[in-house]
Amino acid sequence: MSDGIPEFAIVGHPNEGKSAVVSTLAEDDTVRVTPYPGETLVCQTFPVVIDGKEVIRFIDTPGFQNPKRTLKWIKGYRGDPAHILSAYLETHAKDPDFRDDCRLLEPIAGGAGIIYVVDGSRPVRNVDLAEMEVLRLTGRPRMAVINCKEDETAYIETWKSEFRKHFNAIRVFNANQATYAERIELLENLKVIDQDWGPALERVISAFKEDWQQRNGMSAQLICDLLETSLSYSITRSFTETTSEKSLKERLQKEYASAIEQIEEKAHRKIRKLFKHNIFNYSLPIHSVLNENLFSRKTWQFLGLTPVQLIAAAGMAGGAVGAVLDLAAAGLTFGIFTSLGGLLGAGWAALGGGKRLARMKVVGLNLGGEQIQIGPIENIQFAYVLLDRALIFYAHVINWAHGRRDYPAQEHPDKGPAKAGLTFEWDDRKRKICQAFYTATRGRDDPRKTSARKALMEMLQEVLLDISSSETRYGVVAQK
Repeated sequence: MSDGIPEFAIVGHPNEGKSAVVSTLAEDDTVRVTPYPGETLVCQTFPVVIDGKEVIRFIDTPGFQNPKRTLKWIKGYRGDPAHILSAYLETHAKDPDFRDDCRLLEPIAGGAGIIYVVDGSRPVRNVDLAEMEVLRLTGRPRMAVINCKEDETAYIETWKSEFRKHFNAIRVFNANQATYAERIELLENLKVIDQDWGPALERVISAFKEDWQQRNGMSAQLICDLLETSLSYSITRSFTETTSEKSLKERLQKEYASAIEQIEEKAHRKIRKLFKHNIFNYSLPIHSVLNENLFSRKTWQFLGLTPVQLIAAAGMAGGAVGAVLDLAAAGLTFGIFTSLGGLLGAGWAALGGGKRLARMKVVGLNLGGEQIQIGPIENIQFAYVLLDRALIFYAHVINWAHGRRDYPAQEHPDKGPAKAGLTFEWDDRKRKICQAFYTATRGRDDPRKTSARKALMEMLQEVLLDISSSETRYGVVAQK
């Protein structure tokens, strides 16, 4: 521990996943992670800063270079045990055969704790035993992490058996798939490696949890903003006798859908940034419903529309967007009104199918042309679709380990439980809160809007915390 801040050196053999562990624990996607051994040449410190204050440090180190010879030297050392590492570093400082070993032991000599990382998908080798013994003889607080980079688990018990002889704590931790809950559990395990480190690590865990709660609060605010903007959005365009109603209708449908999708995409980007995914351009899970457009038939079938509504939408021209924007199915309000009609509150007509749009005239006024308006959507199910997609995106982002750099070519369909969405199983209390928010958003009563938004914010924070603690995958479309 340095200057009261817990510090851990992530050590191990080359290409065992050390950098991925650092990246995931520090929530830092700037850590260089590659499949090639020996990429980490020098120690690099990655601090975790919360509210402008550094709370913990993780140090990425080179892999062991000569562990057997290092162990032989340490066993032959006859000086003061308290100075064993400084003596080793002084002796081998200019020897290129021990360059990496010296570099990885430097932060440990400086007071850092140890997190030893191995690839649990392979068997234990003699060189691993030498590394473990070197780390045991340092006398520093230490944890062993079994980073299973593959699905192979046949060797895990053997690793655990050996680790019990050398380490204060053991943890199976896949740095490429670790969830938020698993990261917190690993930090909780670190508390037991040394009694003197317990209070400092307890403060770190509390800071992590408080920071997570703040980020959840900001996520809930972004989701509320998304709903308010989308549920009240409409577009208006001029309409003349020479304008083709059909072509104008189709163009406005596409324009409206594109605008709403951009609003949603912007909100999702902000949520992603909250959880520190800033550099690597990750991919969504292969079968995620988020790969479908917001207004695609598949999205609404998966998250919202009933079979009857889908049948009603099926005859609508204009492709997938047109199908969901069908007025009868989605509740989208179309209106044609005069240039003053919006101000006068006149001229709404909710029409569906292939019907022609209604025309409105106001007798005795020289109105100077007409306009057509599309939106806002009048169906509350649209709010639930937006909510589900935002929550699915949140669940994906928080559980995208920062040490991961891509998804496998094919995901295993039986990998953990999966659900379509979340809102379909909400109880009456949650649905009443959503209904109150939806109704208030469409009205002009500002105090009512404020109260409804506050209630939805609080409820969403509960939901986000539940998602944080769950390993359930959401939004996975079943494949036929």
